[in-house]
Amino acid sequence: MFRTAVRNVLAHKARLLMTVLAVMLGVAFVSGTLVFTDTLGNAFHNQARKSYDDVAVAVTTWAERGDEETAAVDEATLEKIRDLDGVAEATGRVSGFAGVAGPDGKLIGNGWSNTGSNFTPGENGEDRQYDFTDGTGPVEDGQIALDEETARKGEYTVGEKVRVATTGPVKEYTLAGVFTTEDGAVNAGGSLVLFDTEVAQRLYLRPGEFRDVTVVAAPGASDERLLAAVEPLLPKDAEAKTGAALAAEEADMTEAGLKGLNTILLSFAGIALFVGVFLIANTFTMLVSQRTRELALMRAVGASRRQVKRAVLLEAGVVGLIASVTGLLLGLGLAIGLRSAMGAFGGKIPAGPLVVSPTAVVSAFVVGILVTVVAAWLPARRAAKVPPVAAMSSVHAVATTRSLVLRNSVGGVLALLGAAVVVAGSTRSTDTGRALVAGGAFLALLGVIVLIPLLSRPVIALARPLLRKVFGVSGKLAAQNAVRNPRRTGATASALAIGLTLVTGISVLGVTLGRAVDKMTTDNIRADYMVSMASGEPLDESALTALSKADGVAAVSPQQAVWLTVGDGGVSASAVTPGDIEKVFALTTVSGSLDSLGDGAIAVAADTAKSRGWKTGDSVAVEFQDEKKENLKVGALYEGNEFLSPVLLAKDVADRHESLPQIVEVWLAMDGGQSAANEQAIVDALGDNPAMSVMDRQGIRDMFGGFVNTAMNIMYALLAMALVIAVLGVVNTLAMSVFERQQEIGMLRAIGLDRRRVKRMIRLEAVVISLFGAVIGVGLGMFLGWAVGKTVSSSVPGYALVLPWDRIAVFLVLAGLVGVLASLWPARSGAKLNMLTAIKTE
Repeated sequence: MFRTAVRNVLAHKARLLMTVLAVMLGVAFVSGTLVFTDTLGNAFHNQARKSYDDVAVAVTTWAERGDEETAAVDEATLEKIRDLDGVAEATGRVSGFAGVAGPDGKLIGNGWSNTGSNFTPGENGEDRQYDFTDGTGPVEDGQIALDEETARKGEYTVGEKVRVATTGPVKEYTLAGVFTTEDGAVNAGGSLVLFDTEVAQRLYLRPGEFRDVTVVAAPGASDERLLAAVEPLLPKDAEAKTGAALAAEEADMTEAGLKGLNTILLSFAGIALFVGVFLIANTFTMLVSQRTRELALMRAVGASRRQVKRAVLLEAGVVGLIASVTGLLLGLGLAIGLRSAMGAFGGKIPAGPLVVSPTAVVSAFVVGILVTVVAAWLPARRAAKVPPVAAMSSVHAVATTRSLVLRNSVGGVLALLGAAVVVAGSTRSTDTGRALVAGGAFLALLGVIVLIPLLSRPVIALARPLLRKVFGVSGKLAAQNAVRNPRRTGATASALAIGLTLVTGISVLGVTLGRAVDKMTTDNIRADYMVSMASGEPLDESALTALSKADGVAAVSPQQAVWLTVGDGGVSASAVTPGDIEKVFALTTVSGSLDSLGDGAIAVAADTAKSRGWKTGDSVAVEFQDEKKENLKVGALYEGNEFLSPVLLAKDVADRHESLPQIVEVWLAMDGGQSAANEQAIVDALGDNPAMSVMDRQGIRDMFGGFVNTAMNIMYALLAMALVIAVLGVVNTLAMSVFERQQEIGMLRAIGLDRRRVKRMIRLEAVVISLFGAVIGVGLGMFLGWAVGKTVSSSVPGYALVLPWDRIAVFLVLAGLVGVLASLWPARSGAKLNMLTAIKTE
């Protein structure tokens, strides 16, 4: 029976090719994901280990510039650490944001990972953390050093002037040297600027103090003993750990991050394999149907049902084995491609070998063979039931509506139960509600898939008059062929239905959320421009002063973050400019007047006031972060604004308690609104600072709504694999259907249907099946998109369901195009059949 199975595989190579491709793609996704994440994990583990190779003890404090409460490590403490027995070297570090302007004046790097630190030479004049390839480290106020990649991007050479932005005004420095480093920020696509130590301390902390210290042990010294000796010397709240412990922590963090990525990618691989199951089952069902006489003859000459079933499953196993081998090889290429793609998008991945773990190899074979054999089980079971008497008949049994009664009953129950669970879940804006929607969606999807053969007849019947009227005989025959075998049509359409259910659901949810965020932005913001740091760091006070004096500024207000302690709890507040805040934000007053902000009062969002029992005129005792208390009068209540904290107060009130104001952003209204001249005036006022982002209204809308579009595009890309497999399913079904109907096509040719109309018939059949699956998928996707949206609607202001008809129309057009493309090969094969040979085919 094994030889028979292998012989059948070799005899039907073309028919099984699409099945192999489908399994291969799914296996490639699984193995590629595992190899990719294993490779990244190994590279980052090695980098972490290398970064801490020479570190015996690392000390960390949380001191910040302007924070007088949190102690840092001063020079005296650093000297005491250096004097400890077993210490070869102790280096103090300070760090913060530093951005470098490129040749076009724009920021090099991605903002959040652009870092500045201090160059700390030892007795030999070198800093062991950096290897200089050109020049030397900075030893004067006006010097800096750059990492090699940033210097290359900026086209800078030693001795040239470089514009560097920190949280303050942009300044020019002389490039003293270029170095290589294993710094994580640089590997993440950012930049690293080294300053002289005194300069870095003034920029990021306080003169004579360090935020971090790294200790290198003398030969033979124990890291644990050094740790025990260092800890008593440290200020309160400082933390010390061994280098080995920090390397292990960093490795664990990397592993946790990659685990999440692994789960996401594998879930989409699972979807692709789930779609592939329908293709495999359909292929083997058709093969069994076409080999009815062959199987019956095997039974007639003595083969048992078990042997026939085993033969079909062995055939599936051989197909799965071939697909697993090729899928694993393709997965290795996919892993290499993903790694290269990350580099192309600015993520610098540490060098390291491609890691092919036993888990990835075993998973490839288990997934490939198991999925194929499981999908072929039902066809194998049907094959075993073929009676020996069927060998005497040339008529193949065709599934009838009556034979689908049990299937339809089960499908109806699953679909109704799933829909009920989805509706129940949509009424709850909690994790439980979303879990119910997910579970119900799975049941509903299974139910619809089971019901698809039943649905095919009435749905395709609606298109039959149009096909007959527009395409004549070819259209009539295409519609009849599409419903001739409901199981086959259903299995083919199911693959497309699953893919488009997910794509449509994501589109409905994404467009709805995007529209809500966009509406929230346009309804609440009056400002023409918003200024912020590209790094996400707070703006320096000097930026606000400069913007206030810029040409054409009609109103300017900061969004300065303040924390107020009220009773046993706290509340976040925004320090703003009285009088200007209403010109840059659309604020609706419920009671009182926002003018009271100028008199030192506070304005409170109405829902916050209600929850705390405050009303206009009340006096509220608050404590600022400097632990000083004030009684502030509630001067106004206003409708909550999603871009401001629930409490507003004048900036000068907050500044009495803030040594280093946390200005998150600055909002500006300009005379004459948005214009190139006004934008240039803002840029000029900021000193053409590359680290500062100036956004107009469209830019603001894109920033707040951009994450939705980005997430949707990623989802579309990941679902593309499932859609490709669905297309392969259409191709395979048509090709095997043409082979099955050779005699019929020969008869049609003999009675006058020319090759052109044969091609048209097969193409129309493919389009009808594809559009049928697309309609089912789009309908179910809209329902699930609505349900998921309802579970998050309470947390998204202005949420209202939006059905993206333009995208849905595109999906349907693409489904039709898929049908046309998928039919090219089968249609050409059908049209080329010799009519006399085809008529003789049994």
